[in-house]
Amino acid sequence: MSGHSKWHSIKHKKGAADARRGKIFTRLIKELTVAARGGGGDPDMNPRLRTIIADAKANNMPADNIKRAIRRGTGEEPGVSYEEAQYEAYGPGGAALIIEVLTDNKNRTAGEIRHLLEKHGGNLAAPNAVAWMFHKKGYIVVEKSKADEEKLMSAVLDAGADDLKDDDDNWEVFSAPEAFPAVNDAVKRLGIEPATAKVSMIPQNYVKLEGKTAQQMVKLMEGLEDHDDVQNVSSNFDISEKEIEASLA
Repeated sequence: MSGHSKWHSIKHKKGAADARRGKIFTRLIKELTVAARGGGGDPDMNPRLRTIIADAKANNMPADNIKRAIRRGTGEEPGVSYEEAQYEAYGPGGAALIIEVLTDNKNRTAGEIRHLLEKHGGNLAAPNAVAWMFHKKGYIVVEKSKADEEKLMSAVLDAGADDLKDDDDNWEVFSAPEAFPAVNDAVKRLGIEPATAKVSMIPQNYVKLEGKTAQQMVKLMEGLEDHDDVQNVSSNFDISEKEIEASLA
């Protein structure tokens, strides 16, 4: 019972902060630029770029925006240079966090992340203090109301997924990172729009949070995901759907 799938599906339904188009486009432009800089502008030769292009198209990003971001990454057009950074942290109740960012100023971003954590009962941790608690996997959340279990299981396993797990109102689909694009395509071919679909750091164990601690954690997650430089937040909290909804209200 991750609690994390509930977080994603509730935010998806509410059209909350990270679903605002401007925020999504900002995140995707940075990811496209960095992926093209690191592996070239040809998606056939750059799996990471290919995955992000698919994500951009799914979010209705105009083709010109996609091309321009890629050209900035390959140096064909001028633009801001972004750096990748990863921060490890503890949130309220000792929940572990991995915060992935793309920034043009690491010092500024580190200070802002530290401030957000401290404001909501968390703190930055030393490198590798919490990373060992996570595995990198393809992660897809599908609301049960949108999917037939047998059809979904057959489609994702045939596409290379490792597992399909039941988390109350959601199905969680896990895969190796390299299998993620094919598994995500298989889900979409069923006519399903996932609540979330990304390569993410998945925790091995979970920390149950309740009451005030749970509320603090939800506010911290909102603050981090609203930050322009934050691309992805992974955590091992387990909070009930009722508490998440109450905190987001």
